[in-house]
Amino acid sequence: MPLFDSDFLKKLEYLAIVSRRVFRGQILAQRRTRQLGGGIEFADHRDYTPGDDFRHLDWNVYARHDDLLIKRFQEEEDLHVYILLDCSRSMARGEPAKFDLARRVAAALAYIALANLDRVAVIGVAGDLVADFPLTRGKGRILSLLKFLENLEPIAAATDLARSAASFVHRSQRRGLVVIISDLYDPAGFEKGVDIVRHHRHEPHVVQIYDRAEAEPKFLGDLELFDVETGAVRKVTITERSLKQYRQIYKDFQESIRSYCVSRAIGHTTTTADVAFDELILKMMRSAGALTS
Repeated sequence: MPLFDSDFLKKLEYLAIVSRRVFRGQILAQRRTRQLGGGIEFADHRDYTPGDDFRHLDWNVYARHDDLLIKRFQEEEDLHVYILLDCSRSMARGEPAKFDLARRVAAALAYIALANLDRVAVIGVAGDLVADFPLTRGKGRILSLLKFLENLEPIAAATDLARSAASFVHRSQRRGLVVIISDLYDPAGFEKGVDIVRHHRHEPHVVQIYDRAEAEPKFLGDLELFDVETGAVRKVTITERSLKQYRQIYKDFQESIRSYCVSRAIGHTTTTADVAFDELILKMMRSAGALTS
């Protein structure tokens, strides 16, 4: 089954319509950048100085108080959306593969943003930045973006969000919304990478995708475990007790993600890889208050 078929495109259009253009202002806690300029939304006043354009004088204030004040306005800028997509080897695991849902989610978020006239870039990450669809604007670019995503493949590298984030923030680009789509299996911990994004005044949103078997394994007996992130191999004997311990450790890992994001007011979504991408996007909208049930 193709990753992006005609049915997928129809669902993208539906999601764009359902978002009702509130995606930018509410879902994922997005905020549009505002600067004082020649926009149409009034911001405040400042004192008149010689040389100012008389057309910007507030004549109503002058008539009432005999004060010469210049009206200042807010100007909206396009939101910049950067999607960091984990292409490390662990993303290829799962039934279905986590990477398939990750690419569909990336495509859906990009399409909604493009439909809202925002600018979008998709960057593949693993041990560092490994692929780049440069910042673009307009729904006419969606087919090129889908082709880029369809050609992406997980690579034989471990996740290093800190290194990837450091490379990302040091590029010449405007601040914006940074959506990190990953299983977050970073051997050094995912938190440092997200912190780097935050400290450079981008607004992060974390989408964690995992396979049900990773949270609830059912294997018993003698096994040879292979760490797909580090390549380490270890022979172990799995018992009911060790399974119970593992499940608790995984539960604690999930809780650490939730706690980290909540304590820092970071938008976050956690999902298994077997959900429909459009249902997940709608769930994200509802949780952000953009839609009602």
